[in-house]
Amino acid sequence: MFADVIVDINNVEVDKIFEYSFTDCRIRLGSRVVVPFGKKVLEGIVIGVKENSVYPAEKIKPILRLLEETPALTVETIEMMKFVCKTCYVTRASALRLFLPSEMRKGKVKEQFIRVVKLASDIDVEQVVSQLKKTAVKQKQVLNFLKENGESKFSSLSELFGASAVNAVVEKGYARLEKQKYFRSPYKDLEFSEKKVELTEKQKNAVLSVENTDKTTSLLFGVTGSGKTEVYLDLIKKTIAKGKTAIMLVPEIALTPQMLKQLRARFGDDAAILHSGLSAGERFDEWWRLRNGEARIAIGARSAIFAPLEKVGLIIIDEEHDGSYTSESAPRYSTVSVAQFRAKLSGAKLILGSATPSIESYKKAMDGEYNLIELPDRINKRPLPEVEIADMRLEVRRGNNSVFSSILKSELENCLNKGNQAIIFLNQRGYSKTVICTECGHVQKCEACDVSLTYHREDDALLCHYCGAKYKMIKACTECGSPFIRYGGTGTERVVEELKKLYPQARILRMDRDTTQSKEGHFKILNQFSAKEADILVGTQMIAKGHDFPNVTLVGILDADMSLHFSDFRSGERTFQLLTQVAGRSGRADQPGKVVLQTYSPDNSVLRQAINYDYVGFYNQEISIRKATAFPPFTDVVRILISSEDDDFALSATKAIHGQLNELYLENREKFKFFGCMKAPLKRLQNKFRYQVLMRIDADDEELLETIFIICDKYKSRTIFVSMEVNSNNLT
Repeated sequence: MFADVIVDINNVEVDKIFEYSFTDCRIRLGSRVVVPFGKKVLEGIVIGVKENSVYPAEKIKPILRLLEETPALTVETIEMMKFVCKTCYVTRASALRLFLPSEMRKGKVKEQFIRVVKLASDIDVEQVVSQLKKTAVKQKQVLNFLKENGESKFSSLSELFGASAVNAVVEKGYARLEKQKYFRSPYKDLEFSEKKVELTEKQKNAVLSVENTDKTTSLLFGVTGSGKTEVYLDLIKKTIAKGKTAIMLVPEIALTPQMLKQLRARFGDDAAILHSGLSAGERFDEWWRLRNGEARIAIGARSAIFAPLEKVGLIIIDEEHDGSYTSESAPRYSTVSVAQFRAKLSGAKLILGSATPSIESYKKAMDGEYNLIELPDRINKRPLPEVEIADMRLEVRRGNNSVFSSILKSELENCLNKGNQAIIFLNQRGYSKTVICTECGHVQKCEACDVSLTYHREDDALLCHYCGAKYKMIKACTECGSPFIRYGGTGTERVVEELKKLYPQARILRMDRDTTQSKEGHFKILNQFSAKEADILVGTQMIAKGHDFPNVTLVGILDADMSLHFSDFRSGERTFQLLTQVAGRSGRADQPGKVVLQTYSPDNSVLRQAINYDYVGFYNQEISIRKATAFPPFTDVVRILISSEDDDFALSATKAIHGQLNELYLENREKFKFFGCMKAPLKRLQNKFRYQVLMRIDADDEELLETIFIICDKYKSRTIFVSMEVNSNNLT
């Protein structure tokens, strides 16, 4: 027999299917194998099996060994790999890596086994204990413990009574040692209890609409607090009852424990979690539980769309608008696109849920491509929180140089006096955004990136938020030597410091990337806040999505217009979505909520629409602008990014690529709305010089995209990195 194998090398030159022979009948489509490759021995994936080969038998090398009896990949996931290759313009090996835990590929993680002690089945413990010598006190304790508690880990028993006593009991035949597989379960201490929830009429209608539509994709457009999660859970329950499996995606790792809690309450061990924050062993065990059918529901962030499930009947993408669903490293896939392909492949239903759908999704719903379901009201008709704008221009004129407006200070005091909780949102971590010399104006920048460094007071260090480089805090300007240093901009650390001065009795938690680096960092902070162990939660955008805190009656939004002024066609959309999502954390229980939105642009139409929760008004305005300016969804924005550690190499490659693409542009002018070549917005990143060719072309022109990719792919080398991005979420 012969196998078509993809070897695990992410290199364009070896992006081919290699043929090997085998005699082991356990080798099947999707199997992981070890193969000879040149002078090396590499891992590979079997993507095809056949009886005959066109090559002479003596020229075909044999597969050396099979890695696992159960094929790691299914027929469906191999088709998905082909889809990722075609749409993300990456090698087969790069696409296949999405489907496997990275440590499993490298052989760094395996199944874990433990020794368990069990009583022998035919003994009478009381009789045995009475016959043992008086000095065998520990042995008697071991036997009595096993009688009362059943089997126990050898290590636990040894800790309690000593290894010699445990071994003696086993040697005498009173107990036996067995090797058992140990399951490394994430969030072992997760407490949950099932709440019986009766769906409202609108929620029931939403469920029926998903079940009865002939469209693959449904857009569940529901305001914050409208009960979208209960709709998801009911649909999962019905899917599992049909003998099928389900995938539930959330935008932030911080949200996975909360969602897992609800899934475990309803479905027990049928739910498994997949995300990059798990340990290697936990991810390996959860992955295999899904692959072996021991768990039928996968919950996680975007990578869980590649979960090794069979018979997928339902895929849910909550907060579908969120930018985190688009990968910013190769392969640069869109989770929604991959989910749509997987849903069609397996005949599943795809639910996109959001209070602020992406412009592209809402347009497809308006055009009838998606099934549109609306939940316009909060559960029990609870009102959306009242939003008050604080004009920071007036605050400055009044002499208030604090990060908090007088309105926000007053509302915070009122909230704390009533024993309620507040959330303060600022999408900038650290203490200050920049460190500036007041004499010469020099801004401290990263040595490897063309960006300013952020001061983190807790570490007394300057950090680059792009490459992670850390520098000692300066005592004087590195340009002119002046000791007069000023902090520019405000970060979450500084906000916490200011709050402690204003409200010394308040218990304050901070949630940003710095405080959530440990595996359960998000979980612990959210648990503390949910348990009312803190009065104020300060955080970045990770606190804005999906959290349900019944005691939060106030949300303060600092620098609300920060994201409005980015040079990105999506800046208005992102601002509207973020503000609406953050505001939605307030007033989710019986008490009414309040939102204070601080801004220097109070008359901006996007902010006005956000405070009125007017998504349809925002959409109508935004879609007309996109149409007039020929931006997505009416075109595709294509970026070719060229980078190298040598500026001359990068510039030379850029000129060559631009020259060839310019010929294509001149031949197909009617298909191009824009064509240009320039330095990347971040000229240098991680010691690489960066240039880009930007294009706007007719939407969904696959032939033109393929031609652009073929032209650019020729210039990739060990010293020059060339990537192609279509409708990237981040053009910096």
